[in-house]
Amino acid sequence: MYDVKGNLKAVLAKLPQGVRLVAISKYHPNEYIEAAYEEGQRIFGESHEQELRQKVDSLPKDIEWHFIGHLQTNKVKYIAPYISMIEAVDSLKLLREIDKQAAKNERVIDVLLELHIAEEETKYGLVPEACRELLADGEWRSLKHVRICGLMMMASYVDDEQQIRNEFRIAKKLFDELKARYFADAPWFKERSWGMSHDYPIAVEEGSTMVRVGTSIFGPRVY
Repeated sequence: MYDVKGNLKAVLAKLPQGVRLVAISKYHPNEYIEAAYEEGQRIFGESHEQELRQKVDSLPKDIEWHFIGHLQTNKVKYIAPYISMIEAVDSLKLLREIDKQAAKNERVIDVLLELHIAEEETKYGLVPEACRELLADGEWRSLKHVRICGLMMMASYVDDEQQIRNEFRIAKKLFDELKARYFADAPWFKERSWGMSHDYPIAVEEGSTMVRVGTSIFGPRVY
């Protein structure tokens, strides 16, 4: 088996106090997740509802599952009973649906707003101005079963460290702006989820509170 435990320890050793690890376990088998779990890892990230459902049913119940990647509104109902956090909310429509399904399950679901800062043409995420507009609109305040806990983003997948650093800085600056304007009295609005296998050490230097690392722990994905 891939040296999950050794890799996990190596990643954790690079994370300062206050930065949490989301181990991205999508496309990886249960035994890899169990190996990380035995080392004390409790937060795992998945992006496919059916795969996640199977893992939820067969793995320890104290795992915190984060849904990463694009979430279609018609899939929300399937994960609403158990998901700990939905990390990539990119529209008010999705926010409304999460609130609706959380209410049916008598839960409050934590979410992050996804920013699109990278210059690459990715399909999803709110550009900073759209993120400002969503919050300025104010409808989110009436959604009692969803809790906005911060921002997430992906930097460009490039070798230019300065470009990556600048994108993280844009996200941090926007986080600080939104915190002051809308969430000054909300201690739960604190998460800055940026940094992946190739750039998490830079992300940590640029204010990340939560890194999403998969390949560096579990190796190449098994599709």
